[in-house]
Amino acid sequence: MVKTDIEIAQEARLKPIKEIAEGLNLAEADWEPYGHTKAKLSDKLLEKLADNPNGKVILVTAISPTPAGEGKSTVTVGLGQALNKIGKKAVIALREPSLGPVMGIKGGAAGGGYSQVLPMEDINLHFTGDLHAITSANNALAAMIDNHIHQGNELGIDPRRIEFKRVMDMNDRALRQIVIGLGGPLRGVPREDGFNITVASEIMAILCLATDLQDLKKRISNIMIGYTYQEEPVYVRDLKVEGALTLLLKDAIKPNLVQTIENTPAIIHGGPFANIAHGCNSIIATKTAVKLGEYVVTEAGFGADLGAEKFLDIKTRAGNIDTDAVVIVATVRALKMHGGVPKNNLTEENLEALRAGMENLQKHIETIQYFGLPFVVAINKFPTDTVNEVNAIEAWCEQRGYTVAMTDVWAKGGEGGIELAQKVVQTIEKGEKSFKRVYELEDSLEIKMTKIARTVYGADGVEFSSKAKKQLAFFEKQGWGELPVCMAKTQYSLSDNPALLGRPKGFTITIRELRPSIGAGFIVALTGDIMTMPGLPKSPAALKMDVTEDGKIVGLF
Repeated sequence: MVKTDIEIAQEARLKPIKEIAEGLNLAEADWEPYGHTKAKLSDKLLEKLADNPNGKVILVTAISPTPAGEGKSTVTVGLGQALNKIGKKAVIALREPSLGPVMGIKGGAAGGGYSQVLPMEDINLHFTGDLHAITSANNALAAMIDNHIHQGNELGIDPRRIEFKRVMDMNDRALRQIVIGLGGPLRGVPREDGFNITVASEIMAILCLATDLQDLKKRISNIMIGYTYQEEPVYVRDLKVEGALTLLLKDAIKPNLVQTIENTPAIIHGGPFANIAHGCNSIIATKTAVKLGEYVVTEAGFGADLGAEKFLDIKTRAGNIDTDAVVIVATVRALKMHGGVPKNNLTEENLEALRAGMENLQKHIETIQYFGLPFVVAINKFPTDTVNEVNAIEAWCEQRGYTVAMTDVWAKGGEGGIELAQKVVQTIEKGEKSFKRVYELEDSLEIKMTKIARTVYGADGVEFSSKAKKQLAFFEKQGWGELPVCMAKTQYSLSDNPALLGRPKGFTITIRELRPSIGAGFIVALTGDIMTMPGLPKSPAALKMDVTEDGKIVGLF
């Protein structure tokens, strides 16, 4: 019987976190323990490491995700372990999971099998409290806004035009649109409001894009909360609460140090969604890993159309991070699904559907080629893959001159990723990269979105709703036109229609609304029917979870 992820994790032997820290040459002042197996790294550590040489950054991305599974986080962890097995000093940098997907349908973000970051129970649940701190800071600001209006509204905030929403770290569709302040004069001013999920909040994005505590405070002060009756923007600095909000985040800004099953160090920090936010772990975490390891393996959420594009167009800009190579993860199962095979039939060999599904992989490869970065295709092995199917993918890659490596890191840990590790190192050592971004900051917002849609999604163009057109003109007038763009789009398709799998052609991207995230430093573009507060499925993963009489967690993947 195949063991579950949690059973494998609970059998692992973890080193005391002190040993992991010492292996990175960290002094005791550089970290503080959160129990025996977790630690917070000092917010002064990056400054201390400034003279250390930079390690090579490897970005792990994937094809468009399907219910069949791709295993991007698992490959990220397995690759980090494999690099250590071939004598390289590797550090992994990942995002923190959100309770919404953990309790819902997607699952956790700690990898799987023998390529997990541990303790996976803690990481997938409350961890060190970072997401709770972000939730508290966000909702403290929301309370301050409504209190300001209740206490006389000195700033003249228009209650009908408040942009800032409350958040919670759970999928809850019932809170997408609500009315608050009911019950009479003592209960506040009635108005429409709503909730986003915490990981889609601007404060989450700010935490992940801030370079230090002072930058965090500055970005929080620049959050645009809404408009006055004269349609002038109102910022957090106008409310004078940026100090209090930063105070709530003073520990959350410190990256978290843990380890993998094979005791490879992993820094896990921040967790923005990649479909409705920018989908990357924090700049501080990645840059710390760059100073501590020869190689840094990090991932950005979902396919190259979402996480990778945002990593390269938003995060590397804000953090001045060089990317040395990209790994594009694909599975036989997911490729067949993109080729038209229903989920229930994926165990049957189907070379025709597999080849049809390769069109999706081809588009993601073209996106990475556009960025001018070298890449390796990683075939993440499943037990149901046939020899003919694996051979077909390898032959397809070799015919086109793409470097490809079979990985079996779920079942074999680092040992199953040695071929991938060797090929990634060889690819980096060739030094063949000519990096460029999809758009320039000087481009208008409309041009930026159009370039992303055409270059990254393969769309014919972009259509704007009447509301989005008015917002475009207004945002440009406010001087926000030179900000990067964060596209909120379904992860399941290259288009904004989740039902269009494979490589759709002849479609346009519909921008229905724009949202200013001035503190984070980008404009969010909502496409199609994308929601910033997801809902739970009919049978949430939470139904299988429990805790025994002796406190042992069961059913968590």
